Amino acid sequence: MKRRGFTLIELLVVIAIIGILSSVVVASLNGARKKARDARRVDDVKQLQLALELYFDSSVGNGKYPTNLDALASNSFIPKVPTPPTGAGETAYKYAPLTSCTSYHLGTTLEDTGNIALSSKKGQGAGTAATGCPGGGTTGTDFDGATSAVVYDVVP
Repeated sequence: MKRRGFTLIELLVVIAIIGILSSVVVASLNGARKKARDARRVDDVKQLQLALELYFDSSVGNGKYPTNLDALASNSFIPKVPTPPTGAGETAYKYAPLTSCTSYHLGTTLEDTGNIALSSKKGQGAGTAATGCPGGGTTGTDFDGATSAVVYDVVP
């Protein structure tokens, strides 16, 4: 009588192939997760930028930007200040109001150095946001000392 079934070697080969395929899938998913977190960071910065402009144009702001992002939530310009997704090590978005010229720097650190948002946005700069007003001026607040080329920095 002939026995039917798989040998131990056949089973080990199948398990090894499944292990290799699953490691390839997990490795490709990590890149997609980084891109998804970066997309959320860029969207959050855009929402904060919109709320800052609403604050600036309102009677509360009176032609000035707030000293911190919490003022946006406390004055109902945004439901709550978003926090960045985990991955880049940040716990809050960077915000530096430049009170002498009624401007600001708002940014976040991206995980993907090749992210198209770093080079495609008008009014955005990568790297350290200089103190002072965009286009001139010398007073203001330092932008958290960021020197990385993966800082997504927007200005009005």
